[in-house]
Amino acid sequence: MADRDHGGVSRRTALRGAIGLATIGAADRALGQQQQPMQKIDQKVALYQPSPKNGQSCNKCMQFEPPAACKIVAGTISPAGWCQLFSPKQT
Repeated sequence: MADRDHGGVSRRTALRGAIGLATIGAADRALGQQQQPMQKIDQKVALYQPSPKNGQSCNKCMQFEPPAACKIVAGTISPAGWCQLFSPKQT
């Protein structure tokens, strides 16, 4: 499937960036280094929308931080929102 261009950033590029940030954070913790604050991804890059998609919503994502934040996406995040970086909470 071809990548779609969203504001100059492809989905593949956004996902690579998110994976890269997660990998760096995990490596820092594994090495016992003092962790620097992670720079969050812009909502446009994450394709954030304030409404759910296909039964997925931010309050069901492992990255959501109640009441209105995300560990990896910048800005105010609606619990009913959604982005392409959705990752379901582990049960």
